[in-house]
Amino acid sequence: MPDDGWANLADRFADDAYASVKGFVRTSVLHHHLLDHLPPAPAAVLDVGGGAGHQSFLLAEAGYDVTVLDSSPAMLDKARQRLERLSAAARERVTLVEATAEGAEDAVQGRRFDAVLCHGVLGYLDEPGPVVEQLCRCTADGGLVSIMTANAETTAVRPALEQRWVDALAAFDARTEIGVLGVPSRADTVDEIGRLLTGHGVQPIEWYGVWLFVDWLEFGGTDVAPGDREQLAAIAAVELEASRRDPYRGLSRVFHLVGRKAPA
Repeated sequence: MPDDGWANLADRFADDAYASVKGFVRTSVLHHHLLDHLPPAPAAVLDVGGGAGHQSFLLAEAGYDVTVLDSSPAMLDKARQRLERLSAAARERVTLVEATAEGAEDAVQGRRFDAVLCHGVLGYLDEPGPVVEQLCRCTADGGLVSIMTANAETTAVRPALEQRWVDALAAFDARTEIGVLGVPSRADTVDEIGRLLTGHGVQPIEWYGVWLFVDWLEFGGTDVAPGDREQLAAIAAVELEASRRDPYRGLSRVFHLVGRKAPA
């Protein structure tokens, strides 16, 4: 296996996955959540495991000072390619850093950020605790921590919709699976990640669902055209509303948890 474990997946992840309906929904819904909680631009945002910058580049265009930290040279190469598509002003607001999530604080030389994002990262780790600690340490007093990861309460949904009934029955008590990229992944609960945040001085303030109806459509074998912008906007609006409401948010395959660090 190459040193960069994401080298062989960079194209599929950065190009194909984010060009899909699910990719559009993920970035759109999370962007709305973030804008509900972030301080005004030009606040400083650190995106830990930020990959090709799909989420944080939207913030750079909105005026935020963005640092994308990722351990994968291949993913950061994708970020550099995508950086050229941004406005000149937005490009000036983006910094790319190659480092592991576990070494984030040292990699940014102890800088504290107004918001620290970690989306789609914890599920690829054996244990989330060390990285959650790093996220909290990199957050300024009064700052925001934003974590998106797989929902351990809904692990049976995917195999059931794919009619893998034996797998679905076992998945009720499972925490791991082979994800859609063919990579082993792990799920957590809102309460578990919330307790980790609290242990490092960050109080959870809100949580949301991500991917409900589009997930069910995909795994149920229904195709949605990614090029239909009007339909995409309508889907994203429904997903955003579902992300904020019970019982829908709890049924989503992924959750988004937002916390705030205690002020000085």
